[in-house]
Amino acid sequence: MIWSFLLSTIFAFTISAFIPSVFDNYYLDLPFWLLSFLIPFLCSFFFLTRHIIRYVLTLAAGLDVIAQGKLHYRVPVTRRDELGNVAVNINAMAEKLEAQINRERMLEKAKLELITGVSHDLRTPLTSIIGYLDLLKDKAYRDEEEHDRFVSNTYNKSLQLKSLIGDLFEYTRLTIHEVKLEKETINLRELLVQLLVEMEPIAKENQLMLETSISNGRIMAEVDPEMIRRSIDNLLMNALKFSVRPGLIRVMLCQYEGMARITVENEGAPITKEQEERLLERFYKADDARSQQNIQTGSGLGLSIAKSIAELHGGALEHEHLNGHFRFHIILPLFD
Repeated sequence: MIWSFLLSTIFAFTISAFIPSVFDNYYLDLPFWLLSFLIPFLCSFFFLTRHIIRYVLTLAAGLDVIAQGKLHYRVPVTRRDELGNVAVNINAMAEKLEAQINRERMLEKAKLELITGVSHDLRTPLTSIIGYLDLLKDKAYRDEEEHDRFVSNTYNKSLQLKSLIGDLFEYTRLTIHEVKLEKETINLRELLVQLLVEMEPIAKENQLMLETSISNGRIMAEVDPEMIRRSIDNLLMNALKFSVRPGLIRVMLCQYEGMARITVENEGAPITKEQEERLLERFYKADDARSQQNIQTGSGLGLSIAKSIAELHGGALEHEHLNGHFRFHIILPLFD
């Protein structure tokens, strides 16, 4: 615009100075001077701005494509001026919109999977409970011993149903961040030793031995004790369910670089790479047949809950697998 104005002004003054000397001032009037200014101004303006106009039209066409829902489209960034910045911002806007829509689709898919998983896992024990209650109502048992067995099975299925609902409730609270952590500064070593003492009789009943390797001294962390207890207990129960019999479960606690690491290690049936990658997904069970018959297979939420708890504390849950050898690590920041 400025260059067009300058060129036009120079051209107009040149014409006004040159023409009177040739035509004895007959053409030197205001309309002619304006024409001598406007014509070169318009020509130079069009010449200098044609690339800008073409790029503006490209941006407009790109915005139209994005407005039609094709959020993967990106306008070309061929300039380094203000229009180039506009193109960069348009692409950034499209990328954010695309990411947001993809995230919403994933959340919707997760909701559907959650409903499907809940329906499947709750239906199984509920069907058994209804079946046993029907038998008891119709007095379809041979003797008192069978009656007691029906009652016992109904009670056990009720406990399983209660556990499933509890896991689901806990997982939902953790994933939507409705949990308010009640943190305390505790000694992780003492907490882990207490859990292992409680777990030892159950392990012996299932032909499993507990082997520990716990660092001496105090390993202090600011955590919610009940939450961390739940997370560790889920890893121990997972190892209990899927260990070969007779077998060994190793539990380790160490600290490094300002972090505490609790490791639960066991030998189980080998799983595929795809199964390994999905171990921490909710409701995923790599192979229910691997679990022992005398232990309930659970909801498939235990590892997901343990992971969510660790992440709420600023830590992580990691896992390793090699030919049936499993290691799960709860990593937590130490108290400063």
